[in-house]
Amino acid sequence: MTNIGISALAAGGVFLGGTLAAPADMSKGGGGRYVLPVKFGLGGVPLGNEFEVVSDQDAYKTLEAAWNAGVRYYDVSPWYGLGLAERRYGNFLHNKNRDDYVLSSKVGKLLKASPHNNAKSNFPFAPSPNNVVFDYTADGVCRSIEDSLQRIGVSRLDIAFVHDISSDNKLLPTPWQEQFAIALKGAFPALSRMREEGMIKGWGIGVNTPEPILRVMQESDPDVCLLASQYSLIDHANALNNVFPVARQRNVKFVIGSSLNAGFISGSPRYNYGETSWNIPRQYIEKRERLRAVAAQFCADLRTAALQFSAAPDVAVALIVGAHTEAQVLANVSSMQSTIPPEFWAELKRQNLIEQNAPTPTTSRS
Repeated sequence: MTNIGISALAAGGVFLGGTLAAPADMSKGGGGRYVLPVKFGLGGVPLGNEFEVVSDQDAYKTLEAAWNAGVRYYDVSPWYGLGLAERRYGNFLHNKNRDDYVLSSKVGKLLKASPHNNAKSNFPFAPSPNNVVFDYTADGVCRSIEDSLQRIGVSRLDIAFVHDISSDNKLLPTPWQEQFAIALKGAFPALSRMREEGMIKGWGIGVNTPEPILRVMQESDPDVCLLASQYSLIDHANALNNVFPVARQRNVKFVIGSSLNAGFISGSPRYNYGETSWNIPRQYIEKRERLRAVAAQFCADLRTAALQFSAAPDVAVALIVGAHTEAQVLANVSSMQSTIPPEFWAELKRQNLIEQNAPTPTTSRS
């Protein structure tokens, strides 16, 4: 899509049946839940130098391209580059009208500057002086939000996600269930109070595994959770059949992350995140090849199909996709406007490459 086409999208505000640039005012769904007024956002992982060195100049060009393309949801975390991504987001966003965009960040990980830090062991490409301290208490959540606001340089967050309180987080000081118990008494009720007092608009958890999401929906009162690494063309059966039904019962929605499995679907030599991301299971590689074959058969772009697939469920209120170049941002925005032939989705189901009950753009939207 040309730059003229992208500008037209931004001006028109049409984005998969929703509004691309809606004001970030409180919107209420059934049961008083916060519902994001935007459908698509920029994920902050790449701008924290997760995978490679991204210069400040390129980071700001990426943010500028996203804004000019009409993106009005920005998701970040203290964890991404141990402060780097939040500072970059803030350097750009603090010059924008705060009511013109939605901003989410994470809580549960406090950053402590130290001359003897181990930052390079977690983010070898990020020049951070910080160690990370996990704190899922009420005081820890308050401190985390205050610290994020200082780093970003804005007055408020819209959404706070309790971050990485799950079994895949090997850095937790005790088993995740013990940390979850701390959050159940501390972080979760504290965030609910902040929501009631208007300090944030909504909260949830952001994790890579289903168990904590099922627990928080059943044992607390989140608005929206970040479903990371759990709903993509490659891997979606458990979320579809076990997590989504509970979410509907509890009136909880999802921001969908990792729709490309950290770039795997679009050709990256890694799958999701972590030190073992380069050790990709053979069945995932084989499935990607079969998906590519069907995409070629119908002249469909597989990356575009993957993004639209992850955005299709009724419980998915927004999709966040990471990018570290202008070209990636524009490609992602264009993908959300492209048309995938209905026959493509039918063929995926015929070959059992996606679940038979999986929503697709042609079945989930009028």
